[in-house]
Amino acid sequence: MNFDYLSAAEEKITNTPMLVNLISYRTRQLNAGARPMVKKDHAEMDNHDLVLKEIAQGLLTAEMIGTQPESELPELDFDASILL
Repeated sequence: MNFDYLSAAEEKITNTPMLVNLISYRTRQLNAGARPMVKKDHAEMDNHDLVLKEIAQGLLTAEMIGTQPESELPELDFDASILL
């Protein structure tokens, strides 16, 4: 694994679980035949490193949508203990 690309990717996406999921998802796409958005540095460059390079160059990003602080969540009109 290229640690330079990893540190650059961590600067772009600071949420570690999201970064891991993004790398995993994109690597599966590349393994299935998707075209990479960057050129390989060398012939034996792994798909994980390609994904890290895509993130480091700002070509691949992720964002979380639909999250609300707990204080802004709507009130429930029933007993929430039944959900457990």
